[in-house]
Amino acid sequence: MAYERESFEALVERMKSYLGEKKYVQARDTILDLEPVDIAYIMETLPEETIPIVFRLLPKELAAEVFVELDTDSQENLIKGFSKSELKEVVDELYLDDVVDIIEEMPANVVRRILASADSDTRRDINNILQYPESSTGSIMTTEYIDLKKDMTVEDAFKKIRRIGQDMETINVMYIVDPQRHLIGFVSIRTLLLADESDTMEEIMDRTVISANTLDDQEETARKFEKYDFLTMPVVDKEGRLVGIVTIDDALDVLVEETTEDIERMAAISPSYKPYLNTGVMETVKSRIPWLLLLMISATFTGQIISSFEDALAAVTVLNAYIPMLMDTGGNSGSQASVTVIRGISLDEITLKDIFKVIWKEIRVAVIVGAILACCNFAKLMLIDKMLFHNPITVQVALVICLTLIVTVFAAKLVGCTLPILAKALGFDPAVMASPFITTIVDAISLLIYFQFATMILHL
Repeated sequence: MAYERESFEALVERMKSYLGEKKYVQARDTILDLEPVDIAYIMETLPEETIPIVFRLLPKELAAEVFVELDTDSQENLIKGFSKSELKEVVDELYLDDVVDIIEEMPANVVRRILASADSDTRRDINNILQYPESSTGSIMTTEYIDLKKDMTVEDAFKKIRRIGQDMETINVMYIVDPQRHLIGFVSIRTLLLADESDTMEEIMDRTVISANTLDDQEETARKFEKYDFLTMPVVDKEGRLVGIVTIDDALDVLVEETTEDIERMAAISPSYKPYLNTGVMETVKSRIPWLLLLMISATFTGQIISSFEDALAAVTVLNAYIPMLMDTGGNSGSQASVTVIRGISLDEITLKDIFKVIWKEIRVAVIVGAILACCNFAKLMLIDKMLFHNPITVQVALVICLTLIVTVFAAKLVGCTLPILAKALGFDPAVMASPFITTIVDAISLLIYFQFATMILHL
């Protein structure tokens, strides 16, 4: 936020006081110089019935910027309270991609009001964007950009910018198209400012254009912004014709959404696109219970493994005490490998062809890590568990535990690094293969390894 929390809370209290006393001019002046995102935050902190009042106090352009920053519930409540003229003013001030984002979050009756308030050209553009798949680049692009012809002079370009630039989302970069609207180059506002007025676009444009396709995955496009430090990126159709642009703010939104989605899936939660405090209890339950049920059922396999070795555990009861440690170490080892690989996949650093490189690296890591853990654990078993706590630990029992530790870490690293890559190759989200799922698999493997070593070494 732009302000320290203490002063910000004081600001909110002052707003509440002004609104309660109906001092609307003072209330407006209190927030007029703030950033739109800060104003939106203050509005969401105020009592719900005062939000429309504050919104109507704002100048038209600022109100539209604030509207974009509000959460979906606040936007919906405002729209329901708008008159036709108020809604039209807001829609006219919003950039096209922001209107599309809002429409995608709203119920049908609200969407009908928004579309009814838009002019025919805006409705056509909105419908065109809405036809693209939800996760595609086409669904986040805007058609509000400036294109130029290659035979236009710098003077002609500036005339066009002055004529329509105020309605465009950005004028930092202009794109050059041929008569068939194929993208052939781009020119920055800096280049235009430094060029002679008689220079043509063909003479000064940069022909090395990196673009996205309308059907490209939006996360892939967002990663290009990160890779090339772009502020905007042109979007072309399958024939190479310029149809829109994606701006950095939309790319950042995609990265935040995708990261949140991956984190939720890695924690065995179905993705939710609402803020936590705006998500109902039952909605939260629905997002969590399917995975918990699946993991609970899958965990019964570990119970069956333990049951099948009841006689061995009864013969050497001390073995029971080290099952949690072995399972936790295996699960943690698998999670370390999977999280690292999933991050590499999301950043396009790891692909299917790299699987053997990844496996070879994790094998070496597993051997070293397993050996260190086993040595430390052997010392702990003999010095602390046996001598200090007087547990009935023999060298053979310590050997069973330590060998299991080495092999479990090895198996866990192998499972953790391969499953996400294979999931991606099969078209699944690699994040699904993260902590909970891999931990369940590794738990079963660690128990099988444990009891096999116990049977072999202790002759059970």
